[in-house]
Amino acid sequence: MATSTLACGSATFKLALVLPHSLFLISPTKPITELFPGGVYPMGEVQLYVQDFNTFRTTSAEKREAERMSTDMYNDIRRAAECHRQVRKYVQGIIKPGIKLIDMCNELEAMNRRLIQENGLNAGIAFPTGCSLNHVAAHYTPNSGDNTVLGYDDVMKVDFGTHVNGHIVDCAFTVAFNPKYDNLLAAVKDATNTGVRTAGIDVRLCDIGAAIQEVMESYEVEIDGKTYQVKPIRNLCGHSIGQYQIHAGKSVPVVKGGEATRMEEGELYAIETFGSTGNGQIREDMECSHYQRDSSVSHAPLRMASSKKLLAYINKKYDTLAFCRKWLDQDGQTSYLGALKQLCDVGLVKAHPPLVDIKGSYVAQYEHTFLLRPTAKEVLIRGDDY
Repeated sequence: MATSTLACGSATFKLALVLPHSLFLISPTKPITELFPGGVYPMGEVQLYVQDFNTFRTTSAEKREAERMSTDMYNDIRRAAECHRQVRKYVQGIIKPGIKLIDMCNELEAMNRRLIQENGLNAGIAFPTGCSLNHVAAHYTPNSGDNTVLGYDDVMKVDFGTHVNGHIVDCAFTVAFNPKYDNLLAAVKDATNTGVRTAGIDVRLCDIGAAIQEVMESYEVEIDGKTYQVKPIRNLCGHSIGQYQIHAGKSVPVVKGGEATRMEEGELYAIETFGSTGNGQIREDMECSHYQRDSSVSHAPLRMASSKKLLAYINKKYDTLAFCRKWLDQDGQTSYLGALKQLCDVGLVKAHPPLVDIKGSYVAQYEHTFLLRPTAKEVLIRGDDY
């Protein structure tokens, strides 16, 4: 590998020629804390609340004071967001037809760990990297030994997260090399941005879903001579995010008719939309890779010593953050599948198998995390790419 250094704004990058693909890559070399030694990290895109009942917040002294009380949390999540932006910019440069998905995930995760300065449960990866292909909508990452290769005609959803002190950013984008999918990606990107714009303090979740559906279904895509209306996947939703909890209890629908529950001040949300050329309905299928400790189950009888040992390891290493089998392998865990199955059987651990639409269909995804600050909405991971 031939390398040289390049200064770009506040970041220092390494310029690398990587064989066999002969790709020039710009690789970040400095952790986020070193780029911002004062400990103040870049603010995301600020959107003022547009609802009549929220306009007072922009100039409210009381609301500004409430924000000052949350400075530490804002800094944590902005640090995670800046890491996410830089990691995805790097990984977008290595994603090419012919790359093994397991290699791509390993590269992405290594960069994520490096830039965020992984430190136990204080900072690190928030959940396994999703790289779901075509009709597979979510929750697929390669298990060890899976040598799936990305093809020119594939539609891949790249979904990864970063956290600092359990404050999680969750963001996803779609990669498609063949321009025949362009309108599918445009539909989902537009729908996600519509959901973000519609969101706000005291806004009903069902109203966000209705706005998303209207935009997404206004798009059509022609693939190989057949025209499809882009359908929102109705049983996949956005969600509130809690500390060390990727799904904190509230779901943001992508179609009309959902709950009338309202968003609240201070909440953190991920708006994610999935558009499909298939049925617009997903089910579980394929070999499972994603798992997560169920925080609602504190105890269950375990008959196998190996299950008790694995549970203790999961609690210490991941707590309630999601993990995958590949990580257990990398951590040196061996012969754990029986123990993991028992933990799932008794409800201590939840399995999250891949979620799929009908075979032959194509699914795209875009996702943003935003914070409902007292004075404004902050789209934390907005970047030049989306």
